[in-house]
Amino acid sequence: MTNTSPEPCQSSDKPYHHGDLRRQILDEAARLLKEEGEAGLSMRKLAQNLGVSRTAPYHHFTDKQALLCGVAEEGFRRLREVVRTPPYVKGAEISEASVRVFVRRYVQFSIDNAEYYELMFGARLWKSQQLSDSLKTEAHDAFKVYIEQIRAWQQSISNSNIDALRFAQVSWSTLHGMSRLLIDGIYLDVSAINVMSDTAAKMFWQQLYLPA
Repeated sequence: MTNTSPEPCQSSDKPYHHGDLRRQILDEAARLLKEEGEAGLSMRKLAQNLGVSRTAPYHHFTDKQALLCGVAEEGFRRLREVVRTPPYVKGAEISEASVRVFVRRYVQFSIDNAEYYELMFGARLWKSQQLSDSLKTEAHDAFKVYIEQIRAWQQSISNSNIDALRFAQVSWSTLHGMSRLLIDGIYLDVSAINVMSDTAAKMFWQQLYLPA
């Protein structure tokens, strides 16, 4: 006897989508945000672009707000990997050059992933009453990893007496401010990005060596 009951998420004109649909939804949502902005993003358009039923995306994200939180979460996961990976040879002493690489990497990440960065740090989500707990967790975990990086620098400098938490807060705020100026187009001299980054790195390096 043939089973004629419909499969989940299947419609007459769209086949059920096999594979990691959640990942593909997030990637396509980020692409739409980058090319068309939030106004060009909708659950219906996502389904159409991915060739799935209109209801399929709702099995992973309850609504557009949840989807935006998911995109921001992915951004923090990517940033965490950028922050976690030491920009210097394992076991080597931390150096000003290492800090320069670290700063350049952060700023370049923000520019290359502006569609994520907008949601990660924008008021659109953080002032919302529907901010997901998972997004809060990803954001806090990213900052914890950043603090761990600062503490690793501190341990490599025998006479460093900085407060790792305060240093992390101020240095991250500096990097974020630079990133926003570039992303928002307020500062348009792209050729000066590395010079700005290196200047910030020098300031961080000098601060790391301040006596108690």
